Parts: sequence; C-alpha cells; structure tokens
Amino acid sequence: MNSRTNVLGQAIRIALVAGTAGLVAAPAMAQDAPSTTNLDRIEITGSRIRQVDVETAQPVLALTRMDIERQGFSSVSDILQNVTAMGSPTISRANVLSAGENAGGTYVDMRGLGTQRTLVLVNGKRLGISTSGYQDLSVLPVSAIERIEILKDGASAIYGSDAMAGVVNIITRSNVNGVTANVYHGQYSEGDGARDRFDVVAGWSNDRLSATFAAEHSEEKAVWARDRGFSQYSNTDRHPTEGWTTTSQWGQFTGVRGPGCTVAAGCGYNLNRGSDPTKPGNYHLTNPAAFTGDTSNTNDQMHLSYPIKRDSLFFSGQADITDSIRFKTELGYNKRSSTRVTAGYPLASSSLGKTAAAGNMAIDSYFNPFGNKNGYATPTSVAWNRRTWELPRTSTSELKTYRAVASFEGSFDLGERYFDWEVGYQYSKNELSQHTTGNLHKQRVIDAVGPSYLNTATGKVECGSAAAPKTNCMVWNPLVPYGVQNPYGLDGNQALQDWLFPEENATGQTSTKNWFANLSGSAFTLPAGDLGFAFGLENREENGKFVPDALAQTGATTNLAAGPTGGSYKVKEAYLEINVPVLADLPGAKELSFSAATRYSDYNTFGDTLNSKFGFKWKPLDQLLVRGTWAEGFRAPTINDLFGGGSETFATFTDPCDSVYGSAKSNAGVKARCAADIANVDTFRQLDSTNKPTSGSSAATPVPFTSGSNPNLLPETSTSKTLGLVWSPTFISNLNVSLDWWKIRIENTIVSDSPNQILIDCYEQGIQSRCARFARDPVTGIVTGLKFGNRNAGFVETEGYDLDLSYRLDTDYGKLSTSLSTTYVSSNIYRSSNDAATVPTTTNGIATNAGIGFRVRSNATVGWDLENFGISWSARYYSGVKEQCLSLPNHPDECSDPNVAAPWYKGTRSYNERGSVTFHDVQARYKLPWNATVSIGANNVFNRLGPVMYTKPNSVYSYYGAFDIGRFVYMQYKQSF
Repeated sequence: MNSRTNVLGQAIRIALVAGTAGLVAAPAMAQDAPSTTNLDRIEITGSRIRQVDVETAQPVLALTRMDIERQGFSSVSDILQNVTAMGSPTISRANVLSAGENAGGTYVDMRGLGTQRTLVLVNGKRLGISTSGYQDLSVLPVSAIERIEILKDGASAIYGSDAMAGVVNIITRSNVNGVTANVYHGQYSEGDGARDRFDVVAGWSNDRLSATFAAEHSEEKAVWARDRGFSQYSNTDRHPTEGWTTTSQWGQFTGVRGPGCTVAAGCGYNLNRGSDPTKPGNYHLTNPAAFTGDTSNTNDQMHLSYPIKRDSLFFSGQADITDSIRFKTELGYNKRSSTRVTAGYPLASSSLGKTAAAGNMAIDSYFNPFGNKNGYATPTSVAWNRRTWELPRTSTSELKTYRAVASFEGSFDLGERYFDWEVGYQYSKNELSQHTTGNLHKQRVIDAVGPSYLNTATGKVECGSAAAPKTNCMVWNPLVPYGVQNPYGLDGNQALQDWLFPEENATGQTSTKNWFANLSGSAFTLPAGDLGFAFGLENREENGKFVPDALAQTGATTNLAAGPTGGSYKVKEAYLEINVPVLADLPGAKELSFSAATRYSDYNTFGDTLNSKFGFKWKPLDQLLVRGTWAEGFRAPTINDLFGGGSETFATFTDPCDSVYGSAKSNAGVKARCAADIANVDTFRQLDSTNKPTSGSSAATPVPFTSGSNPNLLPETSTSKTLGLVWSPTFISNLNVSLDWWKIRIENTIVSDSPNQILIDCYEQGIQSRCARFARDPVTGIVTGLKFGNRNAGFVETEGYDLDLSYRLDTDYGKLSTSLSTTYVSSNIYRSSNDAATVPTTTNGIATNAGIGFRVRSNATVGWDLENFGISWSARYYSGVKEQCLSLPNHPDECSDPNVAAPWYKGTRSYNERGSVTFHDVQARYKLPWNATVSIGANNVFNRLGPVMYTKPNSVYSYYGAFDIGRFVYMQYKQSF
C-alpha cells in the first residue's frame, strides 16, 4: 500500500487523529501527531477499509478527549448538541410533558432530520435502541470516551439502516496505563441545576495484554420553571397574567344557573376563601381575569430541566494470542434514572365517565352544596373541576443498559497482499422501568363524589347511604381548596391520596444480537496504488417490548391510555466496498481515486433493499483536495412503527378554524370549509387543556387524541450528495480550511401524521380524505376523536454548507489557536402527504412547537497555551428565526410581520422576528506539579438568554428547549497516578 506525505494529508490526519478539527483547538497535540510512515492502518468512520491514508471522500469531524474536556460539558448529549450540524432533538429536557418509553433520555438529531435518522455507533458497532429506534446517549460515560467521529454524510451502504443524516461514532479508551481520577462540579449562577461527576479510569498493558476500566457517577439536579422569567408563566414574565387556568387548586363547580349567571349553559363558581364548602351561599362567580384568585399557574409545579443520575462501568480488554491474531472485548453497564414533575392533574368531572354527567358530585353527596342535604331549593348534581395541586404528577424512568462485544481480529499475507479480518458477536440489552404517581383512578373518584352520608355511629362521612353503605370506598370533597386541612380534602390526607392516586408501573425491554464478520485488504496493485476493498456479513436481530401499567392500558386512570408494544425483526446483510486509485503524482492530479460501496439487506418484515454509495477524491495540488459523494440510504420501520399499541396523547396543535389565531380568520376558503363542520364558525375558539379558549397560536388538547402503528409500513429511502474542498496553503503554515455542500432528500417518510398536519391538509389544503381522520364536538366544535397512525407519505429535503477553519501559531509567548465551524442551511422543506399538488412546507428559519430551523449555527474558538497554563474562549451563535405571533390583536408590538402570505399554505399568517443569540464560554486551566490539572470555566459567561418563543419549540415553555438557561460555572480537578 502506497503512503505519501504532504501538507494537506498531514492537516487532515491531525484533524482526525489529534483532533484539531474539533470545536476547541488543541495545538499541543499537533506537534505530537505521528508521521504517516509509522501509523497503523486505521478505520475512519464512513469506510470499512483499513488504510494508512486517512483522507476520505466524505466529511468527518473529530472531537478528541482534549476537545471534550475544554468544552466544559458534562454529558455526551451536550457535547454533541454543540456541533453546528446538529438540529433540535425530538425530546429535550425542557419537554417535561413527553411520555412513553423514550421520556427521560437524551438524544441527538443531525441536520434537523429526526433522531431516528442519525445512527450512533460505539467503536463502529450500533448503540442499543428503544422500540421506537431511539438511541439514548445518556447511557454513555464521558470518562470512557477517547474521541468522537461525526460523519456528516449518508452511510447506509456501509452501516445499514438509520444512517441517513449522518453517523456519530464514539470511540472508547483503550491501552491506558496508570490511573486517572476526575472530579467535576458546576451549577447555574442562580444557584440551581448543580451537576457533579466523579470518575476513575485505570489501565494496564504489556506486549501481549491490555485492560482498561472506567467507572463514573454523574448527577444533574433539577431546575424549576418558576425560577426563570421565560418559564415562570405560560407566556413568560412579559405577560404574567396570561395562560393561568381556571381548573385550579381552589376547586370549582360548573354549569349552574346561580346568582349573577347570564349564560344559558350555566356558570362556574368558586368558594369564598375560608368558608364552608357545603353552603351554597359561600360561592362567587368564577373570574378568569382574577389570575391570583380563582386560577392557577401550572408552571409553579413543573421542571424546566429535570434531574438525571447515571452510574456507569466500562471495560475494554485485548489479548494478542499470536503475532497476527488478537482477541478483543468490550463490556459496559449503565444505570440512568431521571424524574419529571408536572403540575397536579387538571381534573374535570366531565372526563371521568362515559357521559359528561357520570362524574358529577351526586345529588345525594353529603358535600354537594346544591344537593339534597344542604337546603338548596332545587337540588341537583353538579359538575366540578379541580387541579390536584397536593400531589404533582411525577414520573421516574430508570434504564439499565448492558453491552458486550467479543471479537477475534487479525491479519495475514497472501502473496504480496495484506489483509485484515474480524469476526465477532455483539449483544446489548436495555431494561426500562417507569414509576408514575399523580394520576387519579377514575372510578374511585366517581365513587368518592357519589352518594354519601354521615354515619352517626362513627361520626364520619361514608360512601353510599345509611340503608346501603358502600364498601371499598372513601369519600372526597373536591371543593375543599388546596392548603385547607379537612378530613375529606387532599391536604395532609395520605390515606385518601393513596386511594385516589394509585401508583402505576410500566416496563420495557429491548435487545440487539448481532453476528458480524469483516475482511479488508488490497485486491491488486494499479499504477496509482493498491485497490482496497472491504467485505462483510451481518446477522442482526432486534427484540423489544414496552408494557404500560394495566390501569393505563384500560384507561382506568387519568394517565394517557396506551396499549402494549411488542415484536421483533431480523435482518441479514452483506456489503462490499472498494477504493480505486486512478492517478497519482501527475501534474494536475497528485491523486485521483474513486470509491464505491453497496449493501444488501434482507428484512423479515418488509423484504429486501439494496443501497449504494459512490465517492471521489481529487488533488490537483498537494495543498488542495476536492471531494464528493453520492449515497442511497434507508430507515427500516421500528418495532413501535410496526407493532406499537395505540396510545393516547394530549397533543399540542393549532386549529385552522380558530377565529382568533387560525387561518380561517384571514382566508375565506378555509373559513368556508370550517363552516361545513362548525355552526358558530365566526366565533369558534380552540380550547386548551383546561377547556379555556387558547391564549396563543397553539395549545394542548382538552381531550386526548390517539396515535398508533401500521404493520404494513415500508422503509424510508434517501439520497444524499456532498461536494467539498479542503485547502491547506503552503504560504500560510498551519491554516486548514474546508467547505462542503450537502443535500439530503428522504422519500416515503414514515410520518406520525401529526394533528397539525391533518388539520392543515383538511382545511388549508382542502384534501377531503384527511378530514375523515377526526370529528368535532357538536356543541363546542372542538376537534375530537382524532387518530394519527404512522404512514409512508411525502418527503423531507434539506440543503446547506459546512465551513470549517483552523489556524495555529507558535510564538515566544505561547501557542495561539483559532477555529471556526459554521453550518448554513439554505433550504429545509417537507410534505407529509402524497398529494403532488400540495406545496411543500418550509421549516428553514421558522420556529414551531415541533422544532426550530436555524439558517446559521456557528462556533468560534480562540485558545492560548503557555507552558502549564492555558485559556480558551468560545462563542456559539444561533441565527434569528420567525414564529407565529402570540396575538396580533392583543400584542401587536410582538408581531413584526402581520398577515404574511407564504406558498406552503393558503391565506396569510402573522409572524414575529426573533433575533439571533450568541453564548460565550471561557475556560482557564493549569497543570499542577503533582501530575494534576485544575480547570475553571463558565458556559454562557455573560448570562445571555435566547429570544422568547411563544411557539415553544422542543419545550413546554416559551423558550427553545436547547438554549442555555443561564450562566453555568464549573470546576474540574484531574489527578493522574
């Protein structure tokens, strides 16, 4: 195999092996970079061909251990989220209302194409997945990582399913000698959100054996929504009186034609503070405007960032059996526990039974102020609302992960040819348990507010009547407000709480079993060098199940009803990759080579698929590389896609028929279609989760929708293209510049068919078949009975540019380094239907509840190292975006672009420009004489906050879920022995 040394090759080699292409420059590593003649053949992410030459046709970003330490982040997900090519993760820690098996984990999303379309590897082998295909990064200990390679290109031809947007390959530490202990502590300047990490890495090796062991404990404390201005209230502290709910902890009865009521359907009444709730004269009309009285602020009881604990063990070992055969193994264990707290359940009696009146406080209830026992002129049962503030909803998710890889590898000569081989087995298993409290048992509540009487013998109010007492029942008066000690209220009444709020437990388990064999080498020699190849076989099986609590499966509690998910699939795969050198050491062609790969995959669920990839490298000069790729990709349907049980969810959506925020307000065609379904279309209002008209452009539903699976799904398919330049000029030493254009199009997308899209297709696009997916309440007009199962439909397409620049300068006053990484997205569009007449929707530069599309993300770093001292400064830039206005009539000052027409929907919408933001990070470090290093730093040192976003992208608050939430100050001490 030929080996040529040149300036450009050395630059790329340093970037991949020593990490100068990382987000934080590491100048000290550059001078230690090994020469090409001494490098072992290595495998770079994106290719299975082991080779000396690390210059590849596809763009690869490498983050070394030094890069990771200098960022100051304490988790793998935070490290990866800082890469400019990453988009909004589907589930963020600010989205505390997320439910299901993936809640509580941390994920990565490259190019904004979705978490399931980015493949995560550990040492080139797949990370375990959930039944939904999510790969949880929280199972990986930071201390065990040697480097992270990020392939910003499609690679299904090399790695199989899911590698559509790119690949993250986490390389773990090996061949460690000695012991290193590390202590990390940090917290926000507000005094919350503390993060601690303790880890020890120990290793030993000799000529034949090596063993590396890592143990880590990390804990990230909670941040409460009430402690930040942007999350303190529904519409931030700019509008502190908006978004309060009348379903409050003070209790309320509804639908009564009492004093002062002028509404035909009846009014709501609240108890006068400190008075007897059984006396009808002690109530006043509910005043929604009295935000400090009869209403409540749910954000008071919610996490902004929920706590996570992790305990990890990792072992890596290898033994040279002979000079050409080696045994390798990796063993890993991780336990992750996370807890999410949301406000007490907003219980409405109308949601308890099959009819709206089934949950009414009975006419014979001892506590009914308008019943038979309290002297009301015309006794009646009453509907009521009550938020159970005494017991916030709490969900704890514990995930145990086991991982084992065992393989034999080696090399052999055949004539003058040199070959590398590997054969082995991978096994990984995830065991999930979820524990939930705070949801009410519906039938027990019905019984608790049903007929009751005073038992004169015991002096207690009991269920039923004196003639027919009801056993296995406890009485409850929901009109007793929060904070009042009462034998029949919730406050301090543990026995009643235990009876009304049963604990719920869900379990899940997934496993991956994979046999693999790989062979690589050179087939023969061409005039320009060796023709390299790699060939491999895989036999993989994925099994998974997720079983909600029996109460949730039957819908017996106020928890979202969900059926069990369970199933498996098998895939047999074979791949072939070749690298063909065509020209070398010629004028205008210092190197010209082509690469190709193809992978055949046979699934027992949908059949087979063949995906190929082609690439080229051309060096007209030693200092200039031109590279490009064309690749096919696919994503197989997951276990949950195919075999998932239907589940209920309170979805967040925008109703186009809303007379204030919907497109019907400005579009006659939309209004006409809405009028066919809604009688009072001129005054129709979408209702939020508390049955109150929405105070913004989107809100959660007051009734649950149902999502489900589809066993007939086919795989998604993709085409990706890249074209780039890498330049290392000889007249400016240590300057490296790369510019890559990329474009990815995904067809036949598996879409969860969001409620938003169904309603848009029905009313804005006029697709009648989509209108059959839901119904509307005949009285209120709100959307009910909406089902949004998975389907293959539409496409997603995104295009843009990546620019990376690094420069290093050695001076008498230390080593200076700079780096710049920028991703510019020129286009990002999607269409979730197969109707060719439907204009695709753009997400570029737009913020919605589903996510955010930044046009530009940039990271810039300046570093200075002098002997034992070093300092680095980084800036993280996010470009401005647009979002739908909060309310043009009520807040015109927060609506910069009212009544804007756009080609992807009919009519106009009102948008507000949200500005850009830059977060600055700083770290100073010093090497102590006793082989230790101490680092002190601050992320977001200027305590900047991003712009308010009322559309709540990746969050339940009016703030982007991935933005910094304050200044985070930390210290790290590392001791080596």
